[in-house]
This record gives sequence, C-alpha cells and structure tokens, in this order.
Amino acid sequence: MRLATIGSASISGLCIGGNPFSGFSHQTQERSKEMVDWHTPSRIKDVLRQAEEDGINTFFGRTDNHMMDILEEYWDEGGTIQWFAQVCVERGKPDAWRKWLRESIELGATGTYIHGGVVDNWYANEMWDNFNEALETMQDAGVVSGLAAHMPEAHAWIGENLEPDFQMCSYYNPTDRSKSAHHQADGEKWEEEDRDKMLEVIATLPCPAVHYKVFGGGNKPIIEAFETMGKSMRENDVALIGVFLKDNRDMIKEDIALFEEHVDGVGVSA
Repeated sequence: MRLATIGSASISGLCIGGNPFSGFSHQTQERSKEMVDWHTPSRIKDVLRQAEEDGINTFFGRTDNHMMDILEEYWDEGGTIQWFAQVCVERGKPDAWRKWLRESIELGATGTYIHGGVVDNWYANEMWDNFNEALETMQDAGVVSGLAAHMPEAHAWIGENLEPDFQMCSYYNPTDRSKSAHHQADGEKWEEEDRDKMLEVIATLPCPAVHYKVFGGGNKPIIEAFETMGKSMRENDVALIGVFLKDNRDMIKEDIALFEEHVDGVGVSA
C-alpha cells in the first residue's frame, strides 16, 4: 500500500477511523448500540493492533476521555499507530473544541482537525474567527493541521481562503448542521448528488484531501465506492474507513486488498 505525505506526516493510503468504536453506525440505533457494546477497550486496542500489522499506520479518532485513555494505554503497551485527533465540541459547550484541541496536542497527536459537523456549523454561521484561531493553534503547536466538513461549499471556501495541511471531505452530507454541530441519528440521507459535488471540489483543492464516509456509513456498495476512489484520489490523498470486526475478523485485510486493487492498482491522479 502506498504512502502519502500530508504536512510532515507519512500516512498509509488507507486509514482507519473511530466512528464504530464510539457507536456512530449511521444505520440504526440498534446497530449503534451493538457497536458500543462490542468495542470494549481491549477490542479497540486489538483492532488498532491488527490495522498496524496489516499496514495501516494512521488512526483518525475522537477527542474524548474514553478514546484518549485507550490510545494512551495502547501506546504504553507498544503500539505505534499515529493519531489524527478529531476535535469535537460538547452539547451545551460550543467552545469545548479549544480544550480538546489543547489536550490532544498534549497527548501526542500527530495531526489534528476540527470535526466535520463543527466546521459545517461554523461555515453556515460565518464564524470565520474560529477557523483562523483553530489553524493558528495547530500550526503553532507543530501538528499537521486539518479541517473536516460534509458541505462541499465549506471545503471550497476553505480551499480558497485558508491554508490547512489537509481537508477531510465527506462523500455525503447526511444532515443539516447549520443549527447544531452535533450528530443526528435520525433523518440521514445519502445522495449521489452530494458525492458528485464533493468530488468536484476535491479536484480543485490545493492541499491533500482525506476521503471519508466513502461507504455512506455502510449504506452504499463497497466495490463501487473503491472504484470511485480509484478515479478521484490524487497523489497525496488518503481514504478513511471504519471497520466492525465483529462482522468479519478479516475485514481490514479485505479492505486493504480492495484498496490496492481499485485505487493503488489503477494509479492515482497527479
């Protein structure tokens, strides 16, 4: 599997994400609960260990006490996977991103990025100072800096006005985040029109893109998604996927094989 360069980091072309660890299935409440119940700290560390053994060197995961404690344990036990920290807010605490950004840097994150729902909300409400403050904090700390979003318009604006090391681009825009930055379990939509718009924006970005929600939260065909990545990923772009090993212990190996066939195997665009 190829390596990409984003900022000062060398990143595997396929990376693993933490939504299943935290029960964000994007399917049903029952499925989300199943993920939370299965992902004990021991099993989360096992998934990270297996990802490393199979050639994935980067984990994109939440900034919360639960996940950060597990990561610290994993590293203390000899794990070396690098962490790109998803900087979140808390309900009723819209400024909590500052705390989580600071704490993720202190813990040893290689990269940090503002959560996609938060960026959507900032963009919709023209909170330009937050964008500048967040990037300045990341850059001053020397971590690889990024911004995620589900809205193509937000990414187009970022690409034209800011200079992050990477932009995390969701293939789908499942819910409106203009009034709240938080995840909404009900009413999510997975429309091809949204993906088409995002892919058009990705092609214009001056920095590498992290392609995420490529399977529409498990609601879209897997092979077709890999084929789309093969047509759309550029030289230093990477893809981020979630896995649920309760369903299939070989899922990571199988996804890597599909990535190597449909993305690396066809070559990425310059």
